[in-house]
Amino acid sequence: MKLTTRGHYSVKALLDLSLQPDYGPASVRAIAARQDIPAPYLEKLLIQLRQANLLVSVRGAQGGYQLARSPAQISLAQILEAVGETIEPLPRHQPSSTQVEDWVTFTIWNRLHHKLKDALHSISLEDLYYDARSRQASKGTTSSFIV
Repeated sequence: MKLTTRGHYSVKALLDLSLQPDYGPASVRAIAARQDIPAPYLEKLLIQLRQANLLVSVRGAQGGYQLARSPAQISLAQILEAVGETIEPLPRHQPSSTQVEDWVTFTIWNRLHHKLKDALHSISLEDLYYDARSRQASKGTTSSFIV
């Protein structure tokens, strides 16, 4: 699996939103500044995440984006899938029927793929939230969160 900038920035943005007081809205500009993400690029990602029903947009002076549901109900897999990331191994690859090594390695990659997929579905945004808060507490900070 190769995590692209798109996937990394999407996870950072949603984690940033999970750290907002009462999961309140945050502007694209504020998230971009805190996470050092180009605002135009972030806006495109947030639109995709909204279309996947992971975010809602809030209009007005105090508006922006906020989580559509609790962090416990959003998995890493959902975030990555929403922005087009894939963890599929070797698309359309079929092992050679004459080489046992080809079958063995094909089986190993498929098993690893399923384990990775299960892990991404089992890790929630809430898990990342608690990891971030623990990190902040260990450093003695509570603001300026950066992933």
